[in-house]
Amino acid sequence: MHRDCLHCPAPLVGTSFKPCHFADIVDNGLQDGFFEVHAENYMGKGGPPHRALSALRETYPVSVHGVCLSIGGPSPLDAHHLARFRDVVARYEPVLVSEHLAWSSHGGAFYNDLLPLPYTKATLDRVCAHVDQIQEAIARPLLLENPSTYVGFASSTMSETEFIAAVAGRTGCGLLLDINNAFVSATNHGCSAADYLADFPLEQVGEIHLAGHSEQRDDEDEPLLIDSHDRPVAGPVWALYASVIARTGPVPTLVEWDSQLPDWPVLRAQALEARRIMDAAVASPVEVADHAL
Repeated sequence: MHRDCLHCPAPLVGTSFKPCHFADIVDNGLQDGFFEVHAENYMGKGGPPHRALSALRETYPVSVHGVCLSIGGPSPLDAHHLARFRDVVARYEPVLVSEHLAWSSHGGAFYNDLLPLPYTKATLDRVCAHVDQIQEAIARPLLLENPSTYVGFASSTMSETEFIAAVAGRTGCGLLLDINNAFVSATNHGCSAADYLADFPLEQVGEIHLAGHSEQRDDEDEPLLIDSHDRPVAGPVWALYASVIARTGPVPTLVEWDSQLPDWPVLRAQALEARRIMDAAVASPVEVADHAL
């Protein structure tokens, strides 16, 4: 499904919503902006989180981003969790709804991570069934996000981009292109992020994520990038973003920042940088794309 088929027009740029920023957002927000929340933080019936989000929702559209549905897992989707996810979507009527191509639970155990999966026909069938189930529950399209990965599987029979395109083709879901994830994974696997993005089904992208990453060293003293969401977007990720926007045109773009939170002006400036790059790419798409790549 092309992004034009989503519940749009959507605002062009946004950031993660953190309640500690609420007062500053009221004083100096984002013109034509939007804010993303993790669904799991709003699955209770009430309390301070809902009061803050309800107040924000009076002024800004929100997007709902799930992190625990375990779409890629071998187990059936947790019916109670899916029902709570559905209720959050119904309550806040988000402009966009998304989840991850990953798994995070198995056999009743829940893991505090988004884990990778082999790209095989069996996995494809399972993921498509889960996406269909989610879309039926929420009665609207889902955006599926490409993962950040640190290991691959010898059993995979297709590339990640082939797998993602197949899921979108079979289920009609849209895609959330996380450019930081693409850069992190490509670096960790010794591949080219530009090549990955060249193969990505951009016509299905309904949203873009940007975020910061940290760098560690592995046991062989090679760089290992971590999708940490704890710092500004890196220069190479901004450059890749410009190259993508030059090809796609404007796409709703969100800057994630989930730990070591900065003051609101820092996060706001990241969103404004995304808008600046988007405007420049749209104005001179060929020139920007050539420069970025």
